[in-house]
Amino acid sequence: MVSEIFAISAAWSRAVIEFAAGLDPWMQSAAELGTDLFLGVFALLFLMAWWKARSVDSRRVGLALFAPVATVIAYFVSVTIKSFFQQMRPCQAMTDLSVIATCDPIGDWSFPSNHSAIAGAAAAAIIVAWRRFAVAAVLFAFLEAFSRVFVGAHYPHDVTVGLLVGAIVATLVSLLAARPMTFLVDRLAEIDALRPLLRAKPPVPGPGHEAIRQDTHAKT
Repeated sequence: MVSEIFAISAAWSRAVIEFAAGLDPWMQSAAELGTDLFLGVFALLFLMAWWKARSVDSRRVGLALFAPVATVIAYFVSVTIKSFFQQMRPCQAMTDLSVIATCDPIGDWSFPSNHSAIAGAAAAAIIVAWRRFAVAAVLFAFLEAFSRVFVGAHYPHDVTVGLLVGAIVATLVSLLAARPMTFLVDRLAEIDALRPLLRAKPPVPGPGHEAIRQDTHAKT
């Protein structure tokens, strides 16, 4: 069963690599650049989730602040799993093919994909913290995973497992950290210098607000 899955995954990987090899050089360069830049999008989403969470409650802020930590934890879990497997990368095994990215040396193994684990973890942590960013987070996680296959660094099964490992680990540790992070945010918000980072300012009433409120009281 495992050998059959690997054979199918290898065939898909070969087809994608051959397609990528026929693209214009500028498109190949963009793909190689994008496989790392896609991860930078999650840093932006982390910041946006934290900024939005400030207007909701301490739990949301805590989850948003913990999201990068959850991602790092998931990354180390992926690295640990990788150490038990010694699967060669497509660019190492399929020497008859020309790949986009510079191939890592033997010993830098393929399964699972650390890039995909980071993307899956970041997406899951962002969704837990701020669900409205779910579509963007999932989209870029899949783009990152596909890009790793596209540049010849990983097989489809590498990136699939990487996404799952990252998402599962990040979700679990984020939920476990929710209560202590909420407590921490509440305590830190008591410090004047830190409060603006953890609490959004309440909206300032408009000039007609007081008149409306008085009119309402008069009618009652």
